[in-house]
Amino acid sequence: MPKVENAERIGDYVTISTVGETARAYVPKRLPPAPAIDMTNLSTLASEAMLALGRLDGMRAVTPDTSLFLYMYVRKEALLSSQIEGTQSSLSDLLLYENEQAPGAPLDDVEEVSTYVAALNHGLKRLGEGFPLSARLLREIHGILLATGRGSTKRPGEFRRSQNWIGGTRPGNAIFVPPPPESVLDLMANLEKFLHSKDDKLSPLVKAGIAHLQFETIHPFLDGNGRLGRLLITLYLCAEGILEEPLLYLSLYLKTHRATYYALLNEVRERGRWEVWLEFFLSGVRDVAKQAHQAARTISEIFASDTLKINTLKRAAPTAHRVHDIMQQRPIMSVAGIAKLAQSSFPTANNALSNLQRLGIVTEITGKDRGRIYAYTRYLDVLNEGTEPIRQ
Repeated sequence: MPKVENAERIGDYVTISTVGETARAYVPKRLPPAPAIDMTNLSTLASEAMLALGRLDGMRAVTPDTSLFLYMYVRKEALLSSQIEGTQSSLSDLLLYENEQAPGAPLDDVEEVSTYVAALNHGLKRLGEGFPLSARLLREIHGILLATGRGSTKRPGEFRRSQNWIGGTRPGNAIFVPPPPESVLDLMANLEKFLHSKDDKLSPLVKAGIAHLQFETIHPFLDGNGRLGRLLITLYLCAEGILEEPLLYLSLYLKTHRATYYALLNEVRERGRWEVWLEFFLSGVRDVAKQAHQAARTISEIFASDTLKINTLKRAAPTAHRVHDIMQQRPIMSVAGIAKLAQSSFPTANNALSNLQRLGIVTEITGKDRGRIYAYTRYLDVLNEGTEPIRQ
């Protein structure tokens, strides 16, 4: 793509005084970008991304119960988004935590992932009730996102009233200094107006990419901006009807290409290169949607194959099927947890899990005689792709 540099798109630097020194804070231009986005070299890519999203969303028509995927997809996105911010927890850690078992990662790390799940679910519920995607809703979601853990002292649910910065120990040596706090309300109001504008010629998918970058540039909260900015993508696509369910976990792409991701944020801020950022963003949507579609197909095949294995149990099959159904949504469970959800006795659940283990469907992961926990191994293997913690 040819080099794009446009001074009209580049924001202004203002001098601020904070923590005993002066620094330059960046105030982005209001949206939509002007001059308008040149879609000449992006239209084909945008179409490919929309087609991939359509195929992914179409899985709902051929899948008996999308909740089987949704429960885990939401958790995978939560994990990946939190890993970008430095948490070291794994998908198994989160599932063990939710199963009231001790995770292997620090509790703060796991809680950060857990609150992301709660924040996304709250946002989707509010949208489903007809509440608009707005600055007010983003504040609500932020309040849940930082309800516990390390960010709980950083004014959850409130736009910042003090200066923040990214990287470095102070504004003077920071990698990036966002707008001063007095600019946040106006910039967020403009972002909200942009999201709901029907007058521009930009597709919702392109607008999602623009909105994410603008949100990260505004950095309206003291903490949690990265995670909430990635949530904004999914929520907007759901609000616009591009996705019926949040099956797209774009954080996998951003985690894999995080150096390029951070570099392109600055390309827009410093050189006005919106088109280059959108090429990266649309490529990510296309590639991740394709990967998610294939993963969903693979998971469906695993479930179907294992169902046939369970049928061979004859008289023991009905109980084993109930346990199998539970583990499709809760792929790491204790015997007691299975018994409760299956509304069966402990011995009945234990026998069913033993049968599933004998068929090679689940694996006992504690090696203990008491307090045993079982994992749906092949299912977890698919979900775990790309979720290795980022080593600092």
